[in-house]
Amino acid sequence: MSDLKKVSANPHIRSKITTSTIMLAVVIALLPTTIYGIINFGMKAAVLVVVTVAATVLTELIFELAMKKRVTIGDFSAVVTGLLLALNLPASAPWWIGVIGGVFAILVVKMLFGGLGQNFMNPALGARCFLLISFTSIMTNFESDAYTGATPLAALKIGENVNVYNMVIGRVNGTIGETSMIAILVGACILLLLGIIDLRVPGTYIVSFVIFLGLFGGQGFDWNFISAHLAGGGLMLGAFFMATDYVTRPITVKGQYIYGVLLGLLTCIFRVFGASAEGVSYAIIIGNLLVPLIEKMTHPTAFGKGGAKK
Repeated sequence: MSDLKKVSANPHIRSKITTSTIMLAVVIALLPTTIYGIINFGMKAAVLVVVTVAATVLTELIFELAMKKRVTIGDFSAVVTGLLLALNLPASAPWWIGVIGGVFAILVVKMLFGGLGQNFMNPALGARCFLLISFTSIMTNFESDAYTGATPLAALKIGENVNVYNMVIGRVNGTIGETSMIAILVGACILLLLGIIDLRVPGTYIVSFVIFLGLFGGQGFDWNFISAHLAGGGLMLGAFFMATDYVTRPITVKGQYIYGVLLGLLTCIFRVFGASAEGVSYAIIIGNLLVPLIEKMTHPTAFGKGGAKK
């Protein structure tokens, strides 16, 4: 019996990095854009952030207690979902929008499909799309005490000029977390330096979007036009914080590059040819749904298989 080898479940390569460590790092990386959003839009934005995060955490806790499952709110994944959802909401939205969205994100998209690691799409974006369909007027109303009028991308779509500098800094209308490109990039740098994410998906996404926008946007490779699209509509927030979601992105390296190109193409199509000026949320959701196909196409051939038939 002493000669028997120890048998254990995979994975056999282990790391000291835990799910809670990764999620806590994402929360910290989201703090710059969260704080700026609250400064930009006031206490109403702060209330919406707190209520939405509380809704996601409590929904996960109540579901797991009711189903007699292990309580997992300590891994901070529900906090990340609530925070991302709140940052994708307009500051003018009533508090109960955050509650409905938080419950939908955790209960429908995450827990009913098996919990963390089993959801087929990003819970925060799934909830945002659900809210956009169900409460369109509320979700597209960006009037606030700080700003009035359309978002920069909506203005750009109807041919108006926009101030790219204000978009980069964040002195514009939009959702709570999408306005300041600088704040988002600060958070992205934190994740990159900690090794939580890499540039395969966000880099390919952004570069592909620029190429497709230059080809099909009707303005050529006009830098002011392209810069406005990069700085607006949550593209940076989506590219670095949602498209990089471990669960809903491809696991293969080739698949991640294909995924990034797909997101860039879809975002360009939605923005240029669609009725909406945004498109990032729908692009990532569609990309999530196509991940199994992408992984099947890019799955490496196992050693000893797939050789030429004799």
